[in-house]
Amino acid sequence: MMSEDIRCFFHSKECTLKLFRPLTIRKLKLRNRIVMPPMATVMDISTLRARKYYRERARGGVGLIIVEGTSIDKFSSVEFVTALSLLSKTVHKEGSGIIIQLFQGSKLQNGEMVAPSATEVSREATEKEIEEMMEKFATSSSLAQKAGFDGVEVHGAHTYFLNQFFSPILNHRDDRFGGSLEKRMNFGLGCVRAIRERVKEEFLLFYRHTPVDWNDRGYTIGDSNVFCSRLEEEGLDVIDVSPSSDDSHSHVEYADEIKKAVRIPVIAVGGMEDPQKGKRALSSNKCDLVAIGRGLIADPYWPIKVKEGREKEIIRCIKCNEKCYGNLIKDIPISCAQNRNVGFE
Repeated sequence: MMSEDIRCFFHSKECTLKLFRPLTIRKLKLRNRIVMPPMATVMDISTLRARKYYRERARGGVGLIIVEGTSIDKFSSVEFVTALSLLSKTVHKEGSGIIIQLFQGSKLQNGEMVAPSATEVSREATEKEIEEMMEKFATSSSLAQKAGFDGVEVHGAHTYFLNQFFSPILNHRDDRFGGSLEKRMNFGLGCVRAIRERVKEEFLLFYRHTPVDWNDRGYTIGDSNVFCSRLEEEGLDVIDVSPSSDDSHSHVEYADEIKKAVRIPVIAVGGMEDPQKGKRALSSNKCDLVAIGRGLIADPYWPIKVKEGREKEIIRCIKCNEKCYGNLIKDIPISCAQNRNVGFE
């Protein structure tokens, strides 16, 4: 009989192979299942500093980079779009795929604050404004495609503007964008539909979604399953499942629930900087890709070190929040207490 040690060795080897198994989505072939998720840097992604930061993560062996959430209003600048083409070329040269997350905030270009329904600080967004936002998502995606990106990700998570429309707690509208689950899905579905109609067939379309509401009176995992299935019907390629910081449920279990409802690839995020967790998530088929956030800030070469069996050499994120989140709330470029080279690559 095979000894337990030998059995564990081969199981670990198999799990590692799954982590580094290529994945083709439409025409893009990712070299592995490791994703760098969108994380704010305060670096301005149109600058050389940001290009060097993202290039270092691509050199470290990550399969796909999702560039941090970027306002759809920024794409009105020709100079900005031109700078983005330099970023996509830089990352592609190092062998990684690259998409950009598109973000619609609650503040309009004229400075007005809007929300799905009126609050103490925001007025209710009009149907015309919502339609204009969907058009901007489509236009921004088309420009990102021209700038050489492999795709875009619609930011519909974390109680930000788009996610608010999906929440019955925050959305009290009685028009086609609020009320029933069907109507609360319309803004997100409309963004995806508008983008898919505007871009080329090979261009990838991701959607980041928080699977359950922050309040038990909000939407459920069942609601999210319906939504994600409908997104797939509209031409979505990947669901990026991004739970809140609530630790009452395993993040990968949420990804597993969504995966049961769709046929397209699903990204799991949360705790995946532990190589064993990422390997187990993939080997148990609970997700198709794993996102490693602060772990890749601390050590851009995490993928190469895991692939080569040098896990003990990984510079670990200790979740101190000192130079990443700490700098973020000060509105200065992020760095890392574990790796002082971050931001100065």
